[in-house]
Amino acid sequence: MTLKMGILLCFDAFAWFFSFVTIAVLRYDLGMTDEQWRWAIGYTLLAIGLQVILELSISTIHGRQQVGSFEEAFIVSCIVALLIFPVGFVMSTLIFDFPRALAIIMPPLALIYMAAARGVYRLLQTRRVIANNDKKTVRTLVYGAGEAGYRVAELVDHADDTPYDIVGFIDDSPGKQRLRLGNYKVRGTGEDLVRIAQERQVDTVILAITKAPAEVFKRIASECTANGLNLVVIPPVQEMIGGKVSLDRLRQFNVADLLGRRPIETDLRSIADYVMGKRVLVTGAGGSIGSELARQVYKLGPSKLILLDRDESELHAVRLSIDGDGLLDTDDVVLCDIRDQAALNAIFEDQRPQVVFHAAALKHLPMLERYPLEGWKTNTLGTRNVLQASRDFGVDHFVNISTDKAADATSVLGQTKRLAERLTSFHAQESGLNYLSVRFGNVLGSRGSVLFTFRAQIERGGPITVTHPDVTRYFMTIPEACQLVLQAGAIGTPGDVMVLDMGEPVKIVDVAERLIAESGKDISIHFTGLRKGEKLHEVLFSDLEDRAPSAHPLINSVQVPALDPADVPEQPAGREEVLALLEDTRASVDTALAEYEWQDQ
Repeated sequence: MTLKMGILLCFDAFAWFFSFVTIAVLRYDLGMTDEQWRWAIGYTLLAIGLQVILELSISTIHGRQQVGSFEEAFIVSCIVALLIFPVGFVMSTLIFDFPRALAIIMPPLALIYMAAARGVYRLLQTRRVIANNDKKTVRTLVYGAGEAGYRVAELVDHADDTPYDIVGFIDDSPGKQRLRLGNYKVRGTGEDLVRIAQERQVDTVILAITKAPAEVFKRIASECTANGLNLVVIPPVQEMIGGKVSLDRLRQFNVADLLGRRPIETDLRSIADYVMGKRVLVTGAGGSIGSELARQVYKLGPSKLILLDRDESELHAVRLSIDGDGLLDTDDVVLCDIRDQAALNAIFEDQRPQVVFHAAALKHLPMLERYPLEGWKTNTLGTRNVLQASRDFGVDHFVNISTDKAADATSVLGQTKRLAERLTSFHAQESGLNYLSVRFGNVLGSRGSVLFTFRAQIERGGPITVTHPDVTRYFMTIPEACQLVLQAGAIGTPGDVMVLDMGEPVKIVDVAERLIAESGKDISIHFTGLRKGEKLHEVLFSDLEDRAPSAHPLINSVQVPALDPADVPEQPAGREEVLALLEDTRASVDTALAEYEWQDQ
């Protein structure tokens, strides 16, 4: 037992003693009979004993709560109200000489004394921390007077070494104006942020909002940047330890925060139903999406997780990230190119996967415009090979990872991925099995994404190259995308193309400006113009696609015309032949979709 805990137990014992003395003086004027005195003293000692034993037991099992915190107050109240108070009530009912006022008044009075002792302790502790904290602090406003903001203020008040000196709160809720949270006032709304910061000589704003749309984050970030304020944020709930705010987890506002804080909820039971205990194969397991999918699948308890990629170094990295085993001497790490049908068949025959997540693809749009045959070989023929091997060797659940560029495809990347969707639809119709595609936009932080490009350009001293000042793209973080891919695989039906809700599109120039602000360097932005095949604004659905809601609010579905693998040429003669073939295929898709629309009418 620590010294602090011993002192608290003494506080609680004295609380019972003082409440006993208070009642004895004010209620009985010390005029109780000898028998009543004996029962009163006995009850007081019994209450003290129960309090000490129960607090020690709970502390041993669950750990000690912070002194004066809501959790500790709740535990102490439960001990008194649910255990000690009933003992007094029973004694007053069964024992004639027992002073009944003790049973009714003494427990709540003791609780009041306990709360007062803890309040004094917290006040002295706060003053001691402030007095002893000789490190220079920055004057700070906390944006958000909810639970998260209150927790931040508590942490700052009781930290032994804090960099922040909170001067008040900002909150957009009219009902919270002029309230106090602990030692601090709510001084205004978001519209008053700059004025209050200037009046109070504030250097830093802590954004204490766990869930908020992207517009809120962008607005606050823009105001802070324009007025020289340092913006610090609490992390999203999924990044917190146990869902709790901690001072060391506060961080600078970054590009991921531009996407806002949308709660991504998944039905783990439905996902586990098709993954747990199954043999699961992930193609492209060394890539950004494939590796994160593999990590999330691993947590769901497959009987075997098979990682397939043609890049041995990336396979080594993902294996290390999953379980720390970098030996690469087991048959669940597979070096194979999906273009090689014979090699794939051998792997599938040996491993017999039951679930396949197909993430292998070439994805760099301008590169595939120059080398369309490579896109054809991997994205179209490679997907055809994986689908055929899956059908031949008993895979009953197949999820093809697609892209928003497959909707109204204008690029080689979009067209080859569109063909992959159609091939998947064909196998679903032929087999009736859960073969489906999942379509989404850019993932923030994936290999080759704008983040890597812009950061590399910043390291070189600039400039950052952006195609167009108004170009927008849909973004999602890698973990969010993979969570929804797993969920889509659980709720999709054969042949569906499940389309993830990517939120609001983000201007690429905003991402560039945020990274420049983070770097603290004077970097210019150079606009180069849209490249061949690029769109100014991506779409998740083509004009001819009829979207339908799914069982998940962030996932819709569309149908795409099936494409018989027999109609896919094995090897076009060259670049021009591939481009002509893709254009013919695009025209046939538009015709098929128009026929679907006409039949529905």
